[in-house]
Amino acid sequence: TGFDDDYDESKKGNVGKPGDEQAENEYVEALKREKEARLKRNEEEFGIDGESSRLRFEGFRQGIYCRVRIDGIPAEFIDSFDPTMPLVIGGLTPQETERGLVRCRFKKHRWHKKILKCNDPLVFSIGWRRFQSIPVFSTEDQNGRYRYLKYTPEHMHCQATFYGPQAPPNTGILAIQRLTGNIPGFRISATGVVLELDASSKVVKKLKLVGTPTKIYKTTAFISGMFNSDLEVSRFEGASIRTVSGLRGQVKKSLREGQPGSFRATFEDKILLSDIVFCRTWVPVEIKQYYNPVTSLLCKSGAEGWRAMKPKAQLHVETETPIEVNPDSIYKPIERKERT
Repeated sequence: TGFDDDYDESKKGNVGKPGDEQAENEYVEALKREKEARLKRNEEEFGIDGESSRLRFEGFRQGIYCRVRIDGIPAEFIDSFDPTMPLVIGGLTPQETERGLVRCRFKKHRWHKKILKCNDPLVFSIGWRRFQSIPVFSTEDQNGRYRYLKYTPEHMHCQATFYGPQAPPNTGILAIQRLTGNIPGFRISATGVVLELDASSKVVKKLKLVGTPTKIYKTTAFISGMFNSDLEVSRFEGASIRTVSGLRGQVKKSLREGQPGSFRATFEDKILLSDIVFCRTWVPVEIKQYYNPVTSLLCKSGAEGWRAMKPKAQLHVETETPIEVNPDSIYKPIERKERT
């Protein structure tokens, strides 16, 4: 274009016609003079030392060979060092060397065939680190409560909390189930981004306490089987309870007589002895403090030599162990007794 021709001619000193050899020679000479002038300025600025003094002030520029001294290298790294495999050297801030609970926005990859189960180990790649940890999935309700999830949603984001080295917010996360082995399908299990660092977990899980009435006096009833001691009853005084038929009630006081943990409760209407009383509560979920860094560079066989925790499903397949079946979890036909 005309602009490019004018720009090239101005660089060449605008001597002769475009493509003229004299103009190109003038352009090369101008570059040489500019380089000599730059070297002269550097020599005047940095003195006789020249390059060594410049490196002391500016640091190492791109394209310069340098020698790095690293202290505390394990002897296994030297024994299993592979000179054909390039190493990437990076640095960590003092904050990133500490460990704690990391909460992140998490989503199963659309190409990964299976959904991810809570408390199954995953290999995380965050910044300069690769490590294995056990995540706990949750979702944020409208009231700000982080409700426990057993599996990751199919096409939605969720929250994941795990124990590991702290990372700055907005740091990308990559999760893989296994590093080795013949894995059919897509290898990347999930992706995410760090939201915040917590000292304690805020994830809670639903807990339904069930009891049965022993004596009934109009709207008052004695309930047993819901708590184990008077101390537990005192902690739940004033809590709302409900029967299967929908009658609402409230925990009043513990009873001195009868089974330990029995209490007196009041309801909206008279309940029946066949009614089941339950109390809905929330219990905090414990995050397992498991951190296993990927030390594949310390093994001669690479990632094959690194020993990782295996998921429960993989252990069932390898050991040919049948899956445990809880008899209480099997669906049975409903047989309702006549009310008394």
